[in-house]
Formats: sequence, C-alpha cells, structure tokens
Amino acid sequence: MTSDTQMTDQTDGPVIAEGVDDEPVEHNRRIFTGRTLLAIAAMSGFYALFHMAALNGWSIRSWTGIDIPGLPVFPMETWNFRIVHIAGALILGFTLYSARAFPDEDSGHKHPLDFIAMAALIPALYACYTAIGFAIQISNGVMWNGIDEGIKAAETYHYGYPLIAATAIGIVTGWLRPRIRGTIAPADIVLSVCGVAVAIYLITIFGTLMRNSTGTPFAPIGMSLAAVAGTALIMELTRRVAGLALIIIAGIFLVYVFVGDLLPGFLNAPDITWQRFFSQVYTDAGILGPTTAVSSTYIILFIIFAAFLQASKVGDYFVNFAFAAAGRARGGPAKVAIFASGLMGMINGTSAGNVVATGSLTIPLMKKVGYKPTTAGAVEAAASTGGQIMPPIMGAGAFIMAEITGIPYTDIAVAAIIPAVLYFVSIYFMVDFEAAKLGMRGMREDELPKFRDMVRRVFLFLPIIILIGALFMGYSVIRAGTLATASAAVVSWFTPYRMGFRSVSKAFELAGIMSIQIIAVCACAGIIVGVISLTGVGARFSSVLLNIADANQLLALFFAMCISILLGMGMPTTAAYAVAASVVAPGLIQLGIPALTAHFFVFYFAVVSAITPPVALASYAAAGISGANPMSTSVASFKIGISAFIVPFMFFYNGNLLMQGANLVEVNGQMEFEAALWYNVVRAAITAIFGIFLLSSGIQGWWVGGRTNPLFRVALIVVALFMIEGGLVSDLIGIGGAAALFLLARVTRQKAAV
Repeated sequence: MTSDTQMTDQTDGPVIAEGVDDEPVEHNRRIFTGRTLLAIAAMSGFYALFHMAALNGWSIRSWTGIDIPGLPVFPMETWNFRIVHIAGALILGFTLYSARAFPDEDSGHKHPLDFIAMAALIPALYACYTAIGFAIQISNGVMWNGIDEGIKAAETYHYGYPLIAATAIGIVTGWLRPRIRGTIAPADIVLSVCGVAVAIYLITIFGTLMRNSTGTPFAPIGMSLAAVAGTALIMELTRRVAGLALIIIAGIFLVYVFVGDLLPGFLNAPDITWQRFFSQVYTDAGILGPTTAVSSTYIILFIIFAAFLQASKVGDYFVNFAFAAAGRARGGPAKVAIFASGLMGMINGTSAGNVVATGSLTIPLMKKVGYKPTTAGAVEAAASTGGQIMPPIMGAGAFIMAEITGIPYTDIAVAAIIPAVLYFVSIYFMVDFEAAKLGMRGMREDELPKFRDMVRRVFLFLPIIILIGALFMGYSVIRAGTLATASAAVVSWFTPYRMGFRSVSKAFELAGIMSIQIIAVCACAGIIVGVISLTGVGARFSSVLLNIADANQLLALFFAMCISILLGMGMPTTAAYAVAASVVAPGLIQLGIPALTAHFFVFYFAVVSAITPPVALASYAAAGISGANPMSTSVASFKIGISAFIVPFMFFYNGNLLMQGANLVEVNGQMEFEAALWYNVVRAAITAIFGIFLLSSGIQGWWVGGRTNPLFRVALIVVALFMIEGGLVSDLIGIGGAAALFLLARVTRQKAAV
C-alpha cells in the first residue's frame, strides 16, 4: 500500500490512484516464497474455483465429456457443500494467518512447543482415520444411532476425545509459540487437520437419517463432540482474522446457553444440556444456517467478482474517475472520498476495507488542503461505511437479508437506492459545509486526472452495468454474478492490464484469500444465531419491544436502534446484521412493521455502528492512516454521519423511500413501475434530500453562504424534521419554514453589511 509520503509527493503533479486494488497484508498474515507460495496460491485458487463451479452447476463430466461412474457432480448436497465450505476456509485460514502478529524479526525456527504440537498431530490424524472408518461402516449397512453403547464409546474415545484434545493443544500452542512469518506453524497444521476431521464426520453422519436426530437422545454423541471442536476452530479463526469483539459476544451467548435457566425475567431460558445444544448448533439452526448459506453462495461469488475487478485494476479507475469528477469542488479530496468510497463499496464488502483501500490516497490529500487529521479520517470513515448500503452489491448483509426474509435480492437492491442516496447526500452536505466554514478550495486542474481520459475508459463500468442488467432481466443472482465476473475479464482486454491465464489464476487466488475473513465471521455469527434460536431469547426480546411500543412506538424504535448499534460495535457488518436480525427484527415485525422496513432499519444501524463510538472499526482504521487519535476520529465521524442516523426513521415513517409505493406491473409483456405511484416515491425522495440538507446545515451552522447563530441552527433542525416526516402537510410547513429562514438570513446579513 502506498505510503503517506509518496502520496504527498504525488500531489505535486496529477494525482493518479495506484495500488487501490492491492490487497493489504495483515500483521499476522504469513508471507510465503518459492514452492510453498505456489502451493498455497494453488490451494486458494482451487478453493474459489470450486465454489464457482459448484454454484453454476457444472460437473467434471461436462468438462471432459466422459461418463465415469462415481465421478463427483456439482452442485453438491446443500449441507455437505456448506460443511466443505467452512472446512476449506479453516484450512486456508490457519495456513495463512498466525495466532498473533509477527515481530519485526522472526524468532528461531525451532521451539519446544513445536514438538508438543507435532505430537498433537497424532490424535488429530487418528480422529480423521476413525471418522473415515465410521463412514465405511455406515456404507456397509451398520445401523448408527446415539443409544447403542458400543457406538457411543467408539465415538467418544476413538473420535471425540482425540479431536478435542488435538484442537485444544493446537489453539494453545499457537498462542504461545514464537512466530515465524515464512513458515506454517505445526500447531496450525494440527488445527487444519482437526477441521478436516470435523468435516468428514459431519458429512458422514448428516448423509444418513441422523440429520433428523439432532437435539434428541438419538443424536450420536460424536455429533456434539465434533460441534464442540468445530465451534472452537471457528472462533479461533475468527479471532485471528476479525479481532476479539465478535468472539467476546459469541462467548457471552455461549455462556448464556448454560446459565440462562438461572437468570431472572425475560432472560430466563430453559435448561439445555451441552450434548443437546452442540448436536444442533452445527446444523441449519446455527452454523450451517442462513449466514453460512449466504457466505457459501452469494458472498463468495461476489468476492470472486471483486477479485476479478481488482486484477483488472478497475478499483484504480473508480478512484481516478472520482478525482476527475469531484476534485475541483471545494474541499475536493473529501468529496472524492465520498464518491470513491461509494464506487469501491460496490466491490469491497467491509467498511474498514474501504477505508484502507481509498483512505490511503484521500486522507493525506485532505490533510494537505487544510483538513485536520481527525476530520480527514472521520470523513473517510463515514464515506467508506456507506459503501455497505450502496446497490447493487451492498456488501454481504443484503444477501443475508434476502436469505432470512425470503425477499428477492433485486427487491432489496431497489429498496436500497434512496436510503443509499440519502446517506451519501448527508455526508456530502456535512463535508461541503465544513469546507465552506474553513474557506477551502478545490484541487487545481493540473493536480487531477484528465476527465476526458476517464470518459474514454468509461467502459470499465460495464461489469457493474451487466450485473445490474442481468439481475433485472430475471437472471438468478448466481448467473448474473458469473456473467459480470466474465465481463470483468473481457473489458480488461481493452486496457494495459489484460487478463490472461496468469491473471485469472491470480484473481481466483486473491478471491480465496479475501473470502477467509467473511466466511469465518459468518460461521461465528451462526453460533450466535444458533444460541438465539435454541434458547428462544429472540422471542422474549420481541415481547419486551412490544411492551415498550405499547407506551410509545418511537421509544421502541429508539431502543431497537440502540440494541442494533450495540450488537454491531466492533463487529463486521455481516455479523452485526445477522445477530441484530435475529434479536431485533422479529420484534419490529411483531409491531406491525413490514419485514423489508424492519430488516432495513436493523441493517442500516448495523452498518453505521462502524462509525459509532466507543468501538468504531472504520474510524479506527482511518485514524491509523491519518495519525489522529482513534477515539477523537470516531467522535468526529459520528458527527459527520449524524444526519444519516435519521434516515432509518425516515423510511419507517415513509415507505416510499424504500420504493414500497411503486409496484411492478406487467405492460405489453414487460415489467414496469406504475407511473402514478412513482410520483409518491419521487416526492418523498426530493423532500427527504431537502430535509437532510436543512438538518446538515443546522448541525454545521452554515446557512445562506455564512455562519449562523445557535437560534438559527435550532430552527433549521426543527424545519428539517418537518421535511423528514414525509407527510404532505408537514412538507408544506417545512418548505414554508425554510423559505422564512432563508429570507430572514438574507435580511439580517444585508443589515449587518450596511
């Protein structure tokens, strides 16, 4: 990634974005060379290619034209596919990511803990061998159940205990062993083998009728033991790639399972044995449920799409296009950050990832034109966070929303258009008024890429256009994503970065690596979802929300907002939304709120939790680039994004903002929106944007080309709230109030000038 110094030097000439598409290397990521690098690259690439093949229903038969008995055919059985999906991520993750950050200098290559870890490889391999033995016995007709004492003893002593012992030793020795960046720690080899042992057993058992026995006395004890080891492996990998926040929350939920019967009030839960809980948590009621269903299909497909765009350097083009389009406006780099982050948000699924990708260029430039380091970081954090709600991809949360609600993804993408516009408009107004107060200029034309050069390469937007077009032509998300991915390779042939076999292989390798974090996070979120589902705490929370709504519906919404933000603090958007959707959304739906509105309400606040103090991942990432205090940056980003916090309440009170006022109808064989209802949608959007403008003006204290006093600021905020409410009468009051404030400000300034 380009350094700040290089960026500053670069601004002496035209600013050309380079390296935006480069994948940053985390402090605990291993760096391989030679044959090891080739082996890991091949493994990563095959993992991504396997998903692309499986999702498109290809088969080895279709490639070869040869009908060989027993040859595997895609798509795989759903549960088996998800189990392999997680197992592959565990193997890749433990291979690539160390348990701790690497020191500046590698420690010695030998350590006593290595011998302990290698010894743990024996029980791990024995667990694999035993699981294969179980599969052979079952295929030979042995009746498998959880009651037979012989089977129970075999699963406990020959599979479960060795597996759990190896997992525990691998995790602990991984924490304690000195780090060597260029080699794979023996402890991590053990953990990878344990992941394979879990997958073999679960595929074997779930391939029989035992799938229906989960949570009953007939469930084999090995199912629970495999789930214990699998849960530990998932949480350890999540800790390595996403930090402690999600692990702490998942740990609290796991403890709740076993102490819930001792708690009072709505937190009281039934007494659940560990065997029953763990026999269910590694099923579609938990880890293999909606979050993994989405990560194994839509998410990894669009990660592959993003990798192809990165390999063809489209991300660099997006940022350069933003500079050419917005760089001349006052406070130019801040406006660029808004546009570039919105564009990059379509190919980058994390707020912090957006910050790192675009912020390494925009933050130093913002500092150069006069923004304080805190403000520069805050602007980038707030803008990057909006990438999660930018259609058509919207990060991973939209796919999970489609999976949970059953609402078609295209409907969700359409509904997101106006909320996304309102978010970025609110950030734009806040940034523009800040630049006006500081008297900032835009960047000079000789400092920017030539707009005409950018227009000549506008065809690089084609993959995004093809994706949107295919979705609205009725293609499945998987087929549309595949077409868009192929088109990314095709458009690269008209650039200096033509994608050949080597580039395509590199893109698949990059996709495999990029997918690790999101898969681990989704699987870990599945643990929490499993706890909520099995303990019934979500339903009891819904009853609390209903009781609050009896007193005041707005108070219930505010409470739901606080819980959504609290659950999302320190967590990636995907996990934050998955958890909040299980806890908060059902309660909102019981209030009579439409499912789409309820889930968008939760999703929006799960996204903005990335800039909400005290734990704001996007703000912390921006502070690392700007050199400002992380807490000050998070407070500043919260202030810049404060108008955006009103948006979910806007579409709650006015469904037209989610396109719910425009219904699709068939006209001459084609689907079109009813024109009469479009009027309501357009009016709602225009008045909402004007309301956001007034609110931003009141918060920043800038009105009619100058600073304003506190009384004017309060009046602007009150008038803005009338516009935001969305009714015809309230809009008229808001417009009248704004006109009065405009005239009053003009008269006041004219008198002051005299």
